[in-house]
Amino acid sequence: MLRPRSAEEVAAVLRDADGPVVPRGCAHSTYGQAQTDGGVLLDMRGLRAVHRVRPDRVTVDAGATWREVLEATLPHGRTPPVLTDHLDVTVGGTLSAGGVGGASHRHGLQADQVLSLEVATPRGEVVACSPERRRDLFDAVRGGLGRHGVIVRAVLRLVPAPERVRVHTLAYATAGALLDALRRLPADHLQGRAKLDPVWRYELTAAVYGSGPEITGAFEVAETSYAEFVDRMRPDVAELIRLGEWARPHPWGIVFLPARRAAAVIEATLAETTAADLGLSGLVLISRPVVRNVPALPVPPDPVMLAMLRTASPGAADPAVMLEANRRLLERARAVGGTRYPIDAVPPEAG
Repeated sequence: MLRPRSAEEVAAVLRDADGPVVPRGCAHSTYGQAQTDGGVLLDMRGLRAVHRVRPDRVTVDAGATWREVLEATLPHGRTPPVLTDHLDVTVGGTLSAGGVGGASHRHGLQADQVLSLEVATPRGEVVACSPERRRDLFDAVRGGLGRHGVIVRAVLRLVPAPERVRVHTLAYATAGALLDALRRLPADHLQGRAKLDPVWRYELTAAVYGSGPEITGAFEVAETSYAEFVDRMRPDVAELIRLGEWARPHPWGIVFLPARRAAAVIEATLAETTAADLGLSGLVLISRPVVRNVPALPVPPDPVMLAMLRTASPGAADPAVMLEANRRLLERARAVGGTRYPIDAVPPEAG
């Protein structure tokens, strides 16, 4: 493993390597995507500076986490439009995957928020690219999983950060009702979840920033600061670490479904899913992201994302059983025109 300290060092490794070169941020991957057998592992955390913050943009190294980005931008009253639920993942890693967040229904993926990039190419060059300059490379590396070069620096769009957030929790009996709410509710952040209690039920978190519109029908409403809201996973992560769940295998299955077929696929998938198939800390997340212009990440029109976030807890299904369930999910998705989100865990023959 190497920890480069500059873009030029990354380029030199790519130029001189005899085998595969795999960039790694915080190693938040589900099926060995941040590992290599016989190649070179690049620890990108050696490149994690956050550079000048301007009202509409910030320049960051690829190894910086979204937490480190916010620590630099929030004192200026600015934030990236789309954030991951878990802030301790790197900018380069999520841009290379696409990056879906609770605000993706309004702003698109995190990869849609990039103004320009610096990329270390497989030929060992450091190349600047943007929508106006080397558009081919710009489109290839956003959502490209590092296949066409390693992102080393990014200029990200910023928007004003709200001070307060109202968080509404709503309940639905069917997947179709949840998907309809994901389409119509006027919230800044939307994320659905399916819960087994004792049958499958659906909940929606609808967050409104500042003095935005009221959401009716919620069974719970809370108000918090924006900084607390975007870091809402921190206590959960601490508890999962304490329980040992954070370090267990996480064979996730994640697909994009065409909206008109999504409810049927979701309900069929959940009908064959037990608590053991998810694990102690497993989750089922459902969202309707917009993918504006990330050609390297194929998605169906009007996509719905179904994420079966499994954890191989003690007493849960064997990881091999979870991988087989992911394969069935991917087959079911492809049968209706869906696609996979390739940060998932599927057997190689199914990918």
